[in-house]
Amino acid sequence: MRSKLPKVLQSLAGRPLLAHVLDTAKALKPEQIVVVYGYGGKQVREYFADRELNWVEQAQQLGTGHAVQQAIPSVDANHTVVIMSGDVPLVRLETVRNLASAAGDQNLALLTVDAEDAAGYGRIVRGGAGEVLAIVEEPDATVDQRKIKEINTGLLACPARLLGPWLDALKAKNVQGEYYLTDIVSSAVAAGVGVNAVSVKSETEVMGINDKLQLAQAERACQARIADELMLSGVTLADPQRIDVRGQLKCDSDVFIDANVWFEGTVKLGRGVIVGPNCVIRDTTVAASTTIHANSLLDSASVGKNCSVGPYARLRPGTEMAEQSRVGNFVEVKKSTIGKGSKINHLSYIGDTDIGADVNVGAGTITCNYDGVNKQRTVIGDNAFIGSGVELVAPVEIGAGATIGAGSTISKDAPANKLTIERAQQATAPSWQRPTKKKD
Repeated sequence: MRSKLPKVLQSLAGRPLLAHVLDTAKALKPEQIVVVYGYGGKQVREYFADRELNWVEQAQQLGTGHAVQQAIPSVDANHTVVIMSGDVPLVRLETVRNLASAAGDQNLALLTVDAEDAAGYGRIVRGGAGEVLAIVEEPDATVDQRKIKEINTGLLACPARLLGPWLDALKAKNVQGEYYLTDIVSSAVAAGVGVNAVSVKSETEVMGINDKLQLAQAERACQARIADELMLSGVTLADPQRIDVRGQLKCDSDVFIDANVWFEGTVKLGRGVIVGPNCVIRDTTVAASTTIHANSLLDSASVGKNCSVGPYARLRPGTEMAEQSRVGNFVEVKKSTIGKGSKINHLSYIGDTDIGADVNVGAGTITCNYDGVNKQRTVIGDNAFIGSGVELVAPVEIGAGATIGAGSTISKDAPANKLTIERAQQATAPSWQRPTKKKD
């Protein structure tokens, strides 16, 4: 990967490759999940420290068979083992279930695919009746065997009581000098154990990731799969090829998402939500019938029903908008609550503020919430009217129904239902003339 970050921690759709594999494994509801680790193991273990996993180190990388040899002592002999790869993240849960079912408690099951270009992969060698006889790795394959298109994906399932002895019998007698897991196929055939091949139609589902080019290809494939799932659930996408979901996106019915929208973390969109183009929405909940206009950024916010956000708005962490409230163009809100029906329509900064219901905040209003050391709060009561170009110097409270005259700097509490104005006296200098440049 040409990276200091271990391969299985490289990001796919906002999560490490290994996270995708572990989530699929967990969905099988197994007795245990054993992770065999090698390079970068400390980083990998630290990242997944909150998961219930059994970790086994492969101190020397001596092949796939050697890797499974490290894990098998911790597995109950009466269980069926499903072997997955940490760099094959797109395999579907249904596929893995079929693989486990094909193994049962008596058979060896392999996951295979017909590849357009099989170069570099182990070939599935079959007999005259179509039975699987062996898997031959490319360096050890004959000219005729290299013409075979059906390849091994690396995923298999097998009863542990059979797998253990076969692993013990592995030999590193091959071009690579490694212990191949695939050699257990020959052992199964020799023992008269059924070898069932479960084939997948799409190479993309079982693609392994070994460089940044393949990682990018997997990202597009993953995003296409997410887009398909969204549309099948009733979401309208303006352009399915221009949406990125880097986390979890849950949508109710009749949601519309325009082009070039990014979702990160956990995002929930209620019924009838409209998201305009070029928006970034992260760890945010948006309630029904709300519109997020173009080029807006929402981060760790909560937006109520029938709201309007943007265009070019920024909701920072801790923003809570009640139903029917509005945040307009070039407005930034941070760690603030905006009451029902309140409006901040133009060119304003609201930080550490509690705004009541039906408040109008005029263009160019800012809350001066930071004194250089601490953040202070501003409180604005219901039905207050804040004129344009106002500075509210926190801590300060604006009473319910109060009106603040345009251009005021308010540093003391303003009483309810009164007009409060703070302005320097306007003066005109009659004899003043605009300076002019001197002629050469």
